[in-house]
Parts: sequence; structure tokens; C-alpha cells
Amino acid sequence: MRITGHPTKKQVSRRGAIGGIAAAVAVLAMGDKAFATPDTKGLPVRILCVIRYQIDPFQRDAFKQYAENWGRIIPRCGGHLVGYFLPYEGTNDIAWGLIAFDSLASYEAYRTRLKSDPEGRENFAAAQAKRFILREERNFVELVEGTFNIPPVHPPT
Repeated sequence: MRITGHPTKKQVSRRGAIGGIAAAVAVLAMGDKAFATPDTKGLPVRILCVIRYQIDPFQRDAFKQYAENWGRIIPRCGGHLVGYFLPYEGTNDIAWGLIAFDSLASYEAYRTRLKSDPEGRENFAAAQAKRFILREERNFVELVEGTFNIPPVHPPT
């Protein structure tokens, strides 16, 4: 699936989508208390798990259902789900999942809870059975202090 030409008002450009993801990452990494979960007890979110998926583009709907299922499972297990993102324009086989934590220890506790969650195990099993995820990569990132939310400088008109 490839969209060509300039984006319409309803379409989001690749640059816009990446910018949106980067903004979400930055807000969470900055520790806005509005994003604190009960597990963080008001502490700032410090790290973000960025999951890059290579998906079968012909099974986009199966991946969408998989991602929607995580919308219930991840928060229940203690992760702050920033969101899942499907390919929209450009490359048609790369999707993203973003989950925030206050520490690697809270991530490890989340993974333990996730492994014992029946719906989580079922979601993993469905992905393996349907084979719509071809590859998965995880990276953990943190914000570089002093680089968040700096507005553009506009020359006087």
C-alpha cells in the first residue's frame, strides 16, 4: 500500500507521523505528571521502549487487531501505552509500538506480569500462529535534557 503525491488534509506525511511519535516520546521522557501511572506514583516516566515491527503488509488488519488487544493488556500489566502506529505513507511493512516506564526495574516487573497474563499469552500466540510479524526490534531510549519542546524560531515578518 503506497500513497503517492502530496498529503491531503486528512493524510499525514511521513515527516508528520515521525514528528508526532517523537513528540509523544519526548513528552513521556520529560516526565509530565499527567502521564504518570499508578506504578510510577507520580514519578516522571524515564524510559521508553520503542518496538519496531516488520509486518506482512498483506496482513495489516491482523496486526491492527494485535495492537488493539495490547491497548487493554499493557496498561493492566503496568506499562504506559503511548500507542501503536501502522504504516500510512511510504514503507508499507514497518509498524511501531511505544511503551513508557519509570525505570528498567518497572519494565522487568511489567514483563513478569505480562508473561502470566492469559490475554497477553493469547495475543502472542495468535501473532505466532498467523505469522504477520516478520521481525521485531526493541530499543530503550531516554530524553536528552535541554532538547525537549523547543519551538521553531520564526524570523519577523
